[in-house]
Amino acid sequence: MGEEGSTPDGDGSRNHILTIGLEDYFQVGAFQRVIQRRQWYRFERTVERGTLRTLELLEEHDAQATFFVLGSVAEELPELIRGLVEAGHEVASKGFYHRDIGQMAPEEFRDDLSRASTAIESATGLRVAGYRVPGAWFGPSDLWALSVLAEEGYQYDSSIALIGRRFSDEPWRRFVHTHLVGEAEITEVPISSTRWFGLDVPIAGGNYFRQFPPWLMRSAVRRWDRDRSAPYVMYFHTWEMDDRQPRINAASRIQKTRHYRNLKKMPERISWLLNRYRFSSVSGHLGLKTASLDGVQRSLALEGGPERDLPLPPDVKEDRPERTPVTVVIPCYNEEVVIPYLKNTLDRMKTELGDRYRFTFILVDDASTDKTRSMLGSTFGEDPDCVLISREVNGGVARAIFTGLLEAETETVCSIDCDCSYDPQYLGSMIPLLDDDTDLVTASPYHPEGGVRNVPGWRLFLSKGLSRLYRAVLKEDLHTFTACFRVYRRSSVAEVRIDRGGFLGVAEMLGRLSLNGGRTREFPAVLEARIMGQSKMKVLRTILGHLRLLSKLAWLRVWKGKPARALAPGTGEEVPNEHNAEDSLSIKDV
Repeated sequence: MGEEGSTPDGDGSRNHILTIGLEDYFQVGAFQRVIQRRQWYRFERTVERGTLRTLELLEEHDAQATFFVLGSVAEELPELIRGLVEAGHEVASKGFYHRDIGQMAPEEFRDDLSRASTAIESATGLRVAGYRVPGAWFGPSDLWALSVLAEEGYQYDSSIALIGRRFSDEPWRRFVHTHLVGEAEITEVPISSTRWFGLDVPIAGGNYFRQFPPWLMRSAVRRWDRDRSAPYVMYFHTWEMDDRQPRINAASRIQKTRHYRNLKKMPERISWLLNRYRFSSVSGHLGLKTASLDGVQRSLALEGGPERDLPLPPDVKEDRPERTPVTVVIPCYNEEVVIPYLKNTLDRMKTELGDRYRFTFILVDDASTDKTRSMLGSTFGEDPDCVLISREVNGGVARAIFTGLLEAETETVCSIDCDCSYDPQYLGSMIPLLDDDTDLVTASPYHPEGGVRNVPGWRLFLSKGLSRLYRAVLKEDLHTFTACFRVYRRSSVAEVRIDRGGFLGVAEMLGRLSLNGGRTREFPAVLEARIMGQSKMKVLRTILGHLRLLSKLAWLRVWKGKPARALAPGTGEEVPNEHNAEDSLSIKDV
């Protein structure tokens, strides 16, 4: 076990240990409740940028480090991970996905270790010697994981942090020590902490360096270097070197503070450490030898990597069924930060559903005032499956959808939100519901089998209340009337006239279609809060608008007693509402 001691002068001449977590900004623990692992593929990848900036910083100060790498990153970016070794650093495991130890049973943990080490060793050609848990630090009840690590051949772990009163009865765990596992052993390399007011507080993490005053953290490090013989164990993350990363607006204020506060100052604060103290990797400090994989072992590691589709021989033709042509309309207004996210989502959608549907995407820029128009051009302009339309005057989401409907050449037309708050993969189940007796299929988060994630309670209460009112007024057995995520029969919707072009127009479209005798079906889906960018909805104005629209639809249905088709273009009927006829909108008027 490690023991406390003192250095004679605290002059910063001895080696300490530097560890770095390599993961992308959307994979971090702070956002686990907001971002699901299944959504990772959608985000703009910036891990290379943060890693390269980190390597430059280490080279500038002649420091070596251990990079704890997610196996999923190593599997996707083997060249990046190989570059760490070539730069003289150690690569260790942070598991395959970002999962807390409390989320895994022992066998799951063992499988995760195996998958991660396979990916990392395939990238580096070197055995993985160490591990760090990607989520919450090990507590006393998690020490069974050290037994699994020792059994799997790991030589050290760095997953313990003394926080609060955790391990208060085992203060020696504050320092590098040997953990016995039966006849085997594993070295534990905890991150450094100190005791303030009777509680243990880490003084060695990127988040702590960003949140606490610099003078306080520097004083704590000086004291450790002066008074302790055990090495100071520091860590930070590669994403903390990149203050240009996209912002996750769905996160809470606490989550945003934890992740973004003082990002711009982080390189300077790490530079202070690297300039004053000498750092090495964990294996370098412990004197562990790096073991290379031989040719046979390396081949096995590669075989355990991700499966890849092999091209068919020239004389074998894939037997694909005829694909249904489908148009997907995507209204965009001030969505410049969302465009990369949208691009990745649509690419996956084409991959997953492309064997059944031949998609044409119509992206409608609704007179954005930011860089949305130019970003749409640079991102989708060369894609033969995409059509870009720019409106010169902002008309709202419903008018933008109608613009796309007008441009569509297929009978089946879908509309999705630019922020992908509904998973576009749902279209694979919704499109078949548009049978001969159905004119519109709508996503329904308020259906008993649907759901919502990360939507504020007050907003959910109001939305559900409005849906109940629409249900009562229209006498439709539906649970959701306001979703933009829909599948349309173009010829049916083309005959519907609406008066409102914004979010209200989306509800009005369904309401008038219903009064017109059209049939709507709903598909239970999960609505997720907008992760990136800002919502364009003005809540109070929208609520008042919905109440006025409900009154109008009730008047049309009960008092006037005429179907909405009486308002369709070409009938000669006067528009019987408070709007002028020229203010009304149909697909033919866009």
